[in-house]
Amino acid sequence: MEPMRSRPLLAFICAATFLVYLDTSITPVALPDIRADVGGGTTAGPWLLDAYTLAFACLLLTAGSLGDRLGRRNVLAVGIAGFTAASAGCALAPDTGALIAARAAQGVFAAAIVPLSLAVTSGLYDDPRQRARAIGIWGGTSGVALALGPLLGGLLVDAAGWRSMFWINIPIGVVALAGLLATMPPAPPSGAGRRVDVLGQLLFTGGGAALTFVAIEGRALGWLSATVLGLGAVAVAALGVFGWWESRTREPMLPPALLRIPTVAIACTVNFLGLLGLYAVLFLLTTHCQGALGLSALQTGLRFVTLFGCLAVAAVAASSVVARWGTRRTMVTGLVCVAAGLAGLTLVETGVGYPGYAWALVLLGAGVPLSSGVVAIQAMMGDVPPRLAGTASGTVNTFRQFGAVLGVALAGLLSPERGGTVHAMHLTFLATAVAAALAAALTAVVLPGSAARRPVEADGVGDRNGARGHDEVGERAHARD
Repeated sequence: MEPMRSRPLLAFICAATFLVYLDTSITPVALPDIRADVGGGTTAGPWLLDAYTLAFACLLLTAGSLGDRLGRRNVLAVGIAGFTAASAGCALAPDTGALIAARAAQGVFAAAIVPLSLAVTSGLYDDPRQRARAIGIWGGTSGVALALGPLLGGLLVDAAGWRSMFWINIPIGVVALAGLLATMPPAPPSGAGRRVDVLGQLLFTGGGAALTFVAIEGRALGWLSATVLGLGAVAVAALGVFGWWESRTREPMLPPALLRIPTVAIACTVNFLGLLGLYAVLFLLTTHCQGALGLSALQTGLRFVTLFGCLAVAAVAASSVVARWGTRRTMVTGLVCVAAGLAGLTLVETGVGYPGYAWALVLLGAGVPLSSGVVAIQAMMGDVPPRLAGTASGTVNTFRQFGAVLGVALAGLLSPERGGTVHAMHLTFLATAVAAALAAALTAVVLPGSAARRPVEADGVGDRNGARGHDEVGERAHARD
């Protein structure tokens, strides 16, 4: 595509990506105001976060295949339009149930936007340097969105109410959709790519949803209640059959052979455990700041600027750190920072002020990008067959999103809320700190010391059939091995 036409298309793609990641971090600061307005029990907060992330996680691996079979422009346009409409549904929701359903719809369409926006971005330029620069802009957009979310959310909630957080998505979504259709040439669907694994997708979604329900609602409904026991059995059965089916079908959405590669298994584990603590912190500190401390949404959002600001800076610097230290050392250092940061947050319950635990947020924010995301994907790319490079990156990011889902659920389980006050926050922080420390130990033992490879050109949320930048990275690394 001509450079002059590629630039506006990249801007519109980044606008859509911005929305997806903004709605990941903007919502937590509004949870108390949402519950005060539309009601909901103590489990409403976890569901408002997890409905979005769960739908996002479950459909990531399928979205790339749909883009290849139906046309990336078509599926990406549907994703942007659907996300915009779902945002309007969130803003208009009359009760908690409707809002949770609309949040899940946002997650469904976000799963189409992220991998396909990266696939389109990586194909905008033939020159490797220009392509790397474009993907860097794409990745930087997501980092900026995550960093701005809590602050922007606090400003909007205090100034215009929680519904304004979703209304602002409408004009951005409309501009992104109109710009995409105007600047991206229509192309007939290639019909290539893998056949969509419909049964695998249904089993994976059903099992993940049932497991999340049990984790969130188990305490409230009773662990021995018929509903919890029944859905627990459904989760075990669905995920068990999913594993069996993936090992039998010709075109699985998650090839079992991938997870038998040690570096892929480590990348998936680290991404899962890294996000486990991050999203637990978001949920618990928001409730604590606005419930026990009586802070406003804006004041709460300001406290998260330290966390997400460091996360954005570390994400930009990650490739340079890897080039100097090597992948294994970088990942272990990042995981140690995550573990130390989570352990440090146990100070919150002792009554220390923000300056007394801000350092822990700095460590957590710096540790997550250094241990997961692009760094973890770089660690495995040399061992993944080129034809599975896109699938591998999608798999890693699916584990990443499930870490976010179960992190919020774990927080609700170990640190229940009663009367607007969170109890036993230290249990969640310690549990997730131990998980991060375990991941650090596994990485140090399993990951080869020579895993310092050429930096990956993308953030890693690739389409499963090989966003172009990912496949080229995989081919180069595979050839060197």
